Amino acid sequence: MPFLIKPVLTAGALAGVPQPTLAAADGLVLRPWRAGDAPAVHAAFQDPAIHQWHMRACGSEEEAAGWITQWQASWAGENEAQWAVVDERTDELRGRVALRQILLGSGVAEVAYWTVRRARGQGVAARAAAALSHWAFEEIGFHRLELFHSTVNEASCRVAVKAGFALEGTKRSALLHPDGWHDMHFHARVRGD
Repeated sequence: MPFLIKPVLTAGALAGVPQPTLAAADGLVLRPWRAGDAPAVHAAFQDPAIHQWHMRACGSEEEAAGWITQWQASWAGENEAQWAVVDERTDELRGRVALRQILLGSGVAEVAYWTVRRARGQGVAARAAAALSHWAFEEIGFHRLELFHSTVNEASCRVAVKAGFALEGTKRSALLHPDGWHDMHFHARVRGD
């Protein structure tokens, strides 16, 4: 059965080119993950703040290496696109930013991020999310990017707003965290915002 509208993006929009390295403001770079990042990912996931807002734990560097392998493969599958956020000069890991739940035909994806403890409060996540959004809209042609966070995660709400994501509403009891069900703020940016 034919569709009445053309897809916003077609297969190959991502996988048809190598995953790029993206410059972000003030000395940050978004680059594809490397196998050598596993120790830093494992270390990041030992932080209680990461545990508070994420559903996964990382028990070893080998497990982190497996995640990185999945993150690298997700580019070719066009269902996720994951970047390491690093210091431009030292290549030290500052965090992660990603497009998840990619729907090419609709031109929609979810932006997700985390930062390592020593990078918090420095605008790292906001700069990374803004750089990723610019690339997704201007270089690839996405129409809409969405962002979700727990309503009690005030720092993540500040990141969303600083990165240009307007608050659109609250999804009640929408995500199970280790401490129970959380209401989630729902933010979004649309191409042209």
